[in-house]
Amino acid sequence: MGIQEIATVTGLSKATVSRALRGLPSVADTTVDHVRRVADELGYVPSSAAAGLATGRQRAVGVVVPVIDRWFYAKAIGGVDAELRRAGYDLVLYNLGGPGGDRDRAFRRSMLRHRVDALVLLSLVLDETERSELELTRHPMIVIGGPTPGLRNVGVDDVAVAATAVGHLLGLGHRRIAYVGGQDEAGMNVAVPFRRRDGFLDAMAGAGVHVPPSWLVDGRFSFAGGAAAGGLLLAGSGSGSGARAGAGAGSASASERPTAVFCASDEMALGVLLAARRLGIAVPGELSVIGIDGHEYGAAVGLTTIAQDPEAQGRTAACAVLAEVDGARPGVVPPALATLVVRGTTGPPPR
Repeated sequence: MGIQEIATVTGLSKATVSRALRGLPSVADTTVDHVRRVADELGYVPSSAAAGLATGRQRAVGVVVPVIDRWFYAKAIGGVDAELRRAGYDLVLYNLGGPGGDRDRAFRRSMLRHRVDALVLLSLVLDETERSELELTRHPMIVIGGPTPGLRNVGVDDVAVAATAVGHLLGLGHRRIAYVGGQDEAGMNVAVPFRRRDGFLDAMAGAGVHVPPSWLVDGRFSFAGGAAAGGLLLAGSGSGSGARAGAGAGSASASERPTAVFCASDEMALGVLLAARRLGIAVPGELSVIGIDGHEYGAAVGLTTIAQDPEAQGRTAACAVLAEVDGARPGVVPPALATLVVRGTTGPPPR
């Protein structure tokens, strides 16, 4: 089944059908939907090999990820894949495998051997050699997540997002606010945690509020790291005779611990909630917790968060590189949307 059969059924020209199947902006959305519906009914499958011979394109986009088992990455990949499938492109996944992974294999051999038309990078730190290898491909490229020098970026404004979270806590009356952030695993983009930390500190300084250095804790951007960081913040050295009545064994006195914790990811915030529960600290009565991301697990437990949409960011990134493949000039990508979602883990500080 080919384009001619689709053209016959729809009454459109072969050129229009071809443009519609590729999702080009010169074709009306209603026409694109109609053509794709007929193509599905007829069982049409585009041939990447034939397209490559005719156009010099492979009709495939490479997506490079540090690891594949993180919520943000999985959602972003899903968004990229949805948009690529809509345009008749394949997704080629390059998983760097996290710390200790064989990055040399991915950057120096795999990406140059497997022919793709563009690359989407998720939150990566690139060394000089890796940048050089990528430049050799001469493919359109874009980054999802933290900014990378010289490449376009799709993501939220991390400084502004942190300021929004702090503003919410300050508006509730909190002044003793701790931060759980820290760097992620080696090889991932360090700009995101640093920018969120800087946004937190700038917002606190702007409000004239001092943050003790011991209240800036590394949570490794993971649930386990957040639980460990929460334990350090909330247990402290104030256990014993000075502990507040009703607090769990080993918890710091209410006068020594923060009344709120801002976490640079929802996964860390969930860990802090676990630490508070283990110590018998009521949330939000004794402690408020807010995160960033909009993780579905956060919604399940009522976590207040600054929600972003990594799937939408993936779609935006895919559209951007596909437009370049079709000859468009690289345009500026505006910051992705982030929304304060107030739930049950934040409230006024204890009196």
